[in-house]
Amino acid sequence: MLIMIKVNLYYFFFFFLSSFTAHSLASSSSETQNFSTKSNPFSPKSSLIRYWNTQINNNIPIPHFLLSKSSPLSPFQSSLFTKLASNHSLSSHLHSFCNSANLFCFSDPTSINSDHPINSNFAVYTNKRFTTYASATITGVDTFKNYSQNTNFASTGFLKYSAASTGHHETFTSYATDANVANSDFTSYAAAATGGDGQFTSYLPRVNVPDLLFSSYSGNGNNHPMSFNSYVDDTNSGRQQFNSYGKNGNNVPVGFSSYGDGANVVGSTFTRYGEMGNGGNDSFKGYSSNANNPKNEFMRYGGGGGGNGGLDTFVSYRDGANTGNDTFVSYGRESNSRKTRFVDYGKSFNEGVDLFREYGKGSKGQSTGFSIYSLNTTFKEYTKTGVTFGQYTKTGLKEGLVNKWVEPGKFFREKMLTKGTVMMMPDIVDKSPRRSFLPRAISSKLPLAGDKLSYVKEVFGAYDHSILEHVLTNTLSECERAPSPGETKRCVGSLEDMIDFAVSILGRDVVTRTTETVRGSKMEVMIGKVKGINDGKLTKSVSCHQSLYPYLLYYCHSVPKVRVYVAELLDVASKAKINTGVAICHIDTSSWSSSHGAFVALGSGPGHIEVCHWIFENDMTWTIVD
Repeated sequence: MLIMIKVNLYYFFFFFLSSFTAHSLASSSSETQNFSTKSNPFSPKSSLIRYWNTQINNNIPIPHFLLSKSSPLSPFQSSLFTKLASNHSLSSHLHSFCNSANLFCFSDPTSINSDHPINSNFAVYTNKRFTTYASATITGVDTFKNYSQNTNFASTGFLKYSAASTGHHETFTSYATDANVANSDFTSYAAAATGGDGQFTSYLPRVNVPDLLFSSYSGNGNNHPMSFNSYVDDTNSGRQQFNSYGKNGNNVPVGFSSYGDGANVVGSTFTRYGEMGNGGNDSFKGYSSNANNPKNEFMRYGGGGGGNGGLDTFVSYRDGANTGNDTFVSYGRESNSRKTRFVDYGKSFNEGVDLFREYGKGSKGQSTGFSIYSLNTTFKEYTKTGVTFGQYTKTGLKEGLVNKWVEPGKFFREKMLTKGTVMMMPDIVDKSPRRSFLPRAISSKLPLAGDKLSYVKEVFGAYDHSILEHVLTNTLSECERAPSPGETKRCVGSLEDMIDFAVSILGRDVVTRTTETVRGSKMEVMIGKVKGINDGKLTKSVSCHQSLYPYLLYYCHSVPKVRVYVAELLDVASKAKINTGVAICHIDTSSWSSSHGAFVALGSGPGHIEVCHWIFENDMTWTIVD
């Protein structure tokens, strides 16, 4: 009985303190928080300082930029959340945990249903779920302009949106611009819609991780055209899935123009796209141009049991991209009188791989033409009737197209690190959501292992097929990836773990460095004085790069044969110092992929040149004390 009273009082005090803390965090200044944390010798930050002093065998204090990433939890909060983590009870206190520990947690969008007034202008809205909105409506226009801009997490569901509508128009303009993570679910969107149209213009530009699902989109539709212009341009990673898109549709034309232009590793899957549709007209123009390693799968596209008529046009598809991989399986299979045109297809820099299997198999009246198409294309079990090949090309790209997806200054040669050199500085600004490390006592209870994914999902409220599940899966997969030849790697979710990993590689006499500020980013700078660590000789180092995760997580690794430099960065006009940059040069690149962006930007290939890059904001490199 006495034990039960103690437990109840304990949790009552926790909820009281959590509410008080949430209020005080919102109202107090960061200076006050830092002062109160530093003043308490039992705080995670104070504990970290003591750990640093015992593990690092020199008199160099822990750098401020590193200390600032430590957990802001109070001693009581740290103790309580550690106990909850040990008891597998963190999920029931997720909101308080996220707020108190400065985590990046995902919240479900609020719903807007069919009762909301139609023909609305959803400007500057964010994180809403539209369920059965504009269903069965007649005419009207809904505008989503500047929706969810500059946000960390943009999550929107368009379920049965505009279903069975007549003459309804939907426009998505500058949607989720510069968001960090964007998740949109278009399930049964415009199903059985007649007339009207949907326009996606500048949709998800410069998003870090786009995740889009178009399931049963425009199924059974009648003449409800869709256009995707400048869609997911300049994004990083992510995926788009078009499942049963336009199935049983009647004259549902879709245009993809400048889709994924300049994107980095974006994958699109078209499954049962246009299946059993009539008179579809799909155009892919400038699709995945200038992208880095785009991957697209077209499975049972435009066929599957009797699609009729229709025209698919691929013009300048993957033109100027770096490698890439397209798979067309059962494309146009068992269709009737379908026409497909590939013009300037797959002229990528560095050869991609294209597979056409069972292409047009069992079709009637199929007409397919390949004009000016790329190398390294495999055709298996495709229909021999109605297929023409012309101007199979081996020509390279025009000068100036090669480097479009590689940001100027992102990679450079070692000789550039010379006083007086003027060079372009890439965008070194950290665009990741602001988060803190967890104390090791808590992070150790959240294992970074794929076989523990279900527990981690439970803790952070990730449901199946959600963007958060995608983020967790990708990061854990990278953490468990086998190291490259000569690489030693570890993902760390606490500063104590990072210190331990660095010490295990370099010993206790170590120091960590990062580029001082972001000044000079995306502009020309002049190199001032340059200092080579270890007198410019080959040295060991441990580099740590942020990974996207609810709490601060770093991918740390050590690779052989590197040189590390600290360089003054000067204003080109005034010659005044504006920054101090840290650069690392990889001398042995023999194990790198031939399609690596460094070789696209600099020329040459694996093992033939060294490659240097700057340490970006909030990343760091550890070396022995010089």
